[in-house]
Amino acid sequence: MPRRKRARRTTVQDIRTILRLTHEQGLSAREVAARLKLSKTTVATYLNRAREAGLNCWPLPKGRDDDATLKQVVFQRVGRPPRDLTEPDWPKMAAEMKRKGVTLLLLWEEYRAAHPDGYGYTWFCTRYREFETRISPRYRNRHEAGAVMQTDYAGHTIPVIDPATGQEHRAQIFVAVLGASNYTFAWASLSQKLPDWIDAQVRALHFFGGVPKAIVCDNLKAAVAKPLWFEPSVTKTFSDMATHYDTTVLPTRPRKPRDKGKVEGAVLIVERWILARLRNRQFFSIEALNVAIAELLDNLNTKTMRRVGRSRQDLFAEIEHAALRPLPDTPFEYAEWKQAKVHPDYHIEVLHSFYSVPHNLIGRKVDVRLTHRMIEIFCNHERVAVHHRRGQRGGHTTIKEHMPKAHQRHGGMTPESLIRRAARTGYHTAALVERQMRDRPHPEQGYRSALGVLSLQRQFGPDRLEAACKRALTVGTVSYASVRSILVTGLDQALEPPDPITATPAHGNIRGAGYYQ
Repeated sequence: MPRRKRARRTTVQDIRTILRLTHEQGLSAREVAARLKLSKTTVATYLNRAREAGLNCWPLPKGRDDDATLKQVVFQRVGRPPRDLTEPDWPKMAAEMKRKGVTLLLLWEEYRAAHPDGYGYTWFCTRYREFETRISPRYRNRHEAGAVMQTDYAGHTIPVIDPATGQEHRAQIFVAVLGASNYTFAWASLSQKLPDWIDAQVRALHFFGGVPKAIVCDNLKAAVAKPLWFEPSVTKTFSDMATHYDTTVLPTRPRKPRDKGKVEGAVLIVERWILARLRNRQFFSIEALNVAIAELLDNLNTKTMRRVGRSRQDLFAEIEHAALRPLPDTPFEYAEWKQAKVHPDYHIEVLHSFYSVPHNLIGRKVDVRLTHRMIEIFCNHERVAVHHRRGQRGGHTTIKEHMPKAHQRHGGMTPESLIRRAARTGYHTAALVERQMRDRPHPEQGYRSALGVLSLQRQFGPDRLEAACKRALTVGTVSYASVRSILVTGLDQALEPPDPITATPAHGNIRGAGYYQ
């Protein structure tokens, strides 16, 4: 039995010819159908639709003679044709769609309220999508090997239970993917804060075994300090990490997921291929969770991709691994950056502890780099101080060279240091200084007197000061004023004073003065 010949598809040009032959040459529907090799019913249907749309003349009215209008009128769906052909204001509709809670259904209902005989909902949605595509065409980015690593966090989380308390933590899943090979990395951490974000980035680079030219990331707070549209600025720690690995950080535009389409797709695959398989398992540590993720991740990367016919690992080894720059000799050491103002006592406060800086920076703002072991302080990008990080909150760490000269003379002063300093002058000077601090309730109360006595050496010399201190000890006065008076009056150069006369002690064998009277 011979196969029935399939009817040819009617085009917009056929519609033009139907209208021209009918209204310009006056041919009937049967004659037009015979000339165009169409059925009489088809010709009659299109003539009827054109007549209802007001296109029952030739040539067509200006402004309605384009192919889009003809296609819209004559190829519309079967059903009640709209009598009101007023099109919505598509730019206004696009602006309204950016407002929170606005949907296409709501906009169509408002359109039909103003135009009851207007177009239906399906037509409305189709035309809006066409308008949206025209004003925002999609760019297909073809990444070259080694060009980019895109990173993001998955929307799904996995519970990790603390075995000691039973408390549940939601582990965040970090995902990184290379642009050319789709080679994927996943890692679980307890948060999306800066330390976990930097740790995940470093682990991804070492997992890939090389460094791409750029890292494309989302605008999360840990990565981007100011998510500006044209010139976003990344956090100082993230910038330092990029400098250490000699790469560039490119944050995406806000609310533009297509800027990182590779990792958006990778996140979806990780959620379906890894996280979905772990949904019924319980984890009691983040380490155990990462072991399970690593096993499934290896299966994902070695699995053959249907559209490509190769696995991610094969593509990575073939085209991308060699294009990555080598890793530095040492991994990046995590450090946080803070700003601080230098206090009037030339110290800054960092995490409730105080660290000194050169005293000429009082009142200035400085940048502070904190690692696990050190505190580095910078002013105008120049390092001005380095301290070991204090293990406990509170307390001061002071470097003597940061003090003014006047403070250096008093800084770190103790009774022992003053006595050692006095001993360099002589035994009696050290003994007098020791007495000055011993005779007071608190040794610190004797510091100024001791410093005053020691300062007399500059005016009178060490020998005279030693002699004056010896005489002061002999007569039983150890104040600064007494020592200075002895030096000024020259008593230190006079003969030794006689031993003080003491009363004869009472005794039964000793006769008193009244015995001789």
